[in-house]
This record gives sequence, structure tokens and C-alpha cells, in this order.
Amino acid sequence: MSELRFTEDHEWLRAEADGSVTVGITAFAQNALGDVVFVQLPELQAYDKGAEAATVESVKAASGVYMPLDGEVLELNAKLEDSPELVNEDPLGEGWFFRFKPADPEALGKLLTQDAYDRLIKAQDDN
Repeated sequence: MSELRFTEDHEWLRAEADGSVTVGITAFAQNALGDVVFVQLPELQAYDKGAEAATVESVKAASGVYMPLDGEVLELNAKLEDSPELVNEDPLGEGWFFRFKPADPEALGKLLTQDAYDRLIKAQDDN
């Protein structure tokens, strides 16, 4: 598995061998949401960075999943339609949301590293 990158909106990204990028929400995010009961996956289309691509609904709240970079969604995790609890059970694995082709593959390297993300969530916990 290659090194994960993260956004300040608590999405994780993993570069795949074919040049696509897999996106999901972090363990921190799914823990904050509580039990996930529904996931609305994105359309297979291009999105601008920051656009709401998917929605996660839990027993506590609904939250957007934002497009981390400009790109085109290529594949959806259809398992989430019948088993949204995968987001809670395996957020960094089977609970992924979608794969996309980034408009600028180099932009992935500009996102947060694991260390930077850990500092971000520690700062949020401290507030």
C-alpha cells in the first residue's frame, strides 16, 4: 500500500498503480459521525476541488465528502449502497467511497502527510 495523503476535511487518498486515486473518510471522521446508515456516492463525472461529491449519513448527522482535487470520478464502491457500515468497520480499506483520475497527478503530493494530519486532529482534539 502506498503512502496515504489527507485533507483538512478528513478524507484520505491513496494513489493506485493505474494512476487513479482512491478516496475515503478517515477513522477520525467516521468516529465523529458515529454509526453510518447511508452513503450517497458521487456521479461518474468530473468535479472541481472542494465540490461535494458524496454524502454520508449517520445516526448523529449528515456530512459531505468533498472532492479533494480536480478530477473525474471513474469508479464507485457499490458495496456501500447495501453495507454503509463498512465505513465504520474498515474506513481505510473496504469502506472507501470512490476512485478518480486527478487532473494534475502532482497535486496529490501537496496534500497532508500522515504526520501533518495527525497534528491537525490533535489540534482539533485540544480545542
